[in-house]
Amino acid sequence: MVLIGLTGGIASGKSTVARLLRERGAAVIDADVIAEEVRRPGGEGFDAIVARFGPEILADNGEIDRRKLGARVFSDDEARLGLQAITHPLIYAQIVDQIEVLAGTHEMVVVDAALLVETLPDRGRALGLDALVVVAADPDVQLDRLARDRGMTSQDAALRIAAQAPIEKKLAVADYIIDNRGSLEDLEDSVDLLWNELTGAAKSDGR
Repeated sequence: MVLIGLTGGIASGKSTVARLLRERGAAVIDADVIAEEVRRPGGEGFDAIVARFGPEILADNGEIDRRKLGARVFSDDEARLGLQAITHPLIYAQIVDQIEVLAGTHEMVVVDAALLVETLPDRGRALGLDALVVVAADPDVQLDRLARDRGMTSQDAALRIAAQAPIEKKLAVADYIIDNRGSLEDLEDSVDLLWNELTGAAKSDGR
């Protein structure tokens, strides 16, 4: 098994790359899915998040309203760091558990996490990653996707991008870079090359 970390700027196409890797046989551990589980009523982080930010972040059904919470944390660095202090240890622990469960069952296991570089020092080596893959897109493309696909205002989109580490920081520690400025066909070709190189390397190493 080869274990890789997959990251990139928001709306860079990282989720598409994760889907393409899954289609080729990888198991994908999605940090966003885990985060949703942590935040939902009954989740490990729900009570602490509501205590930190107040009941005004709740929707009528009692769940945390992601837009309300996002409006708080993406305009306030202290609030954002406070949320991360609650959720990131819980997300990390679940990622570790899922890696243990999946070990030996797939040629490739992918940890798909937008903040992998920001939250896990030394390129995620604490997870035992074999490689860190960064998906990159131009900032104007990210802004357009956030407005088109998620209905964000240009100001909200800019705040989301600014809350992440600059793409240059991610690229500087990447083992592999996937340039997502071209077509879907170009992206598929890049994913095929990545898959073949990494799974081939794993087989040659006897993993």
